[in-house]
Amino acid sequence: MIELHELSRSVTMGGRELAILHPLSLSIPRGQFVAIMGPSGSGKSTLLGLMAGLDAPSGGRIHIAGQAITGMNEDALARFRGRHIGFVFQSFQLIPALTAQENVQVPLEIRREPGAAARARELLAEVGLSERAQHYPAQLSGGEQQRVAIARAFACRPPVLLADEPTGNLDSQTGAQIIALLQRLHREEGATLVLVTHDPEIARAAERTIQLRDGRVVDDSAPAPQPAHAPAVAAGA
Repeated sequence: MIELHELSRSVTMGGRELAILHPLSLSIPRGQFVAIMGPSGSGKSTLLGLMAGLDAPSGGRIHIAGQAITGMNEDALARFRGRHIGFVFQSFQLIPALTAQENVQVPLEIRREPGAAARARELLAEVGLSERAQHYPAQLSGGEQQRVAIARAFACRPPVLLADEPTGNLDSQTGAQIIALLQRLHREEGATLVLVTHDPEIARAAERTIQLRDGRVVDDSAPAPQPAHAPAVAAGA
């Protein structure tokens, strides 16, 4: 589903070239849940932004769903993202002037999808917010706003969902609920889920963990199983 070939990213600062990501190659199959971890400045969010086509690589190639996105212009990238990629941000990125339902409807209306309102209501019910559908973001808690953002990300049934520290602005209990919700929707919708996190507890919920340090992959493995007595990630949402 996601293929990265010798992908790199550098920027020029003070007349010097600074490597944010050194050349790396990764293959993420369809339907896998992958956690990307690493210290601050390791290149996690940069890598996710490249996968989403939000940034251009300095070198290498990106293939998603069999299509090379590295040569696409901005219009083609926007169309591709609309069809294939959902993105969940740490800061929610909801439109303040729109209700929860209207925020979920936005990507559907951009694509002129029939039944946008019904799909939005269905997704809000899936994330437990039917009774909050007509509330504005300012009237919702942080956890509720993130649930709206997740519903919006799944609205067009994208085959790939990318999440950048989706629990970073939430308390631990609400964060566990958000991860459980992402897991459930990932399974039900069959989406490939790539999630950036600094939390090892969250990473243990993934099928695979990729560790970055100084822009390089230093480990790529399945997480260690939790002890039998350890509490599982909360199942509620």
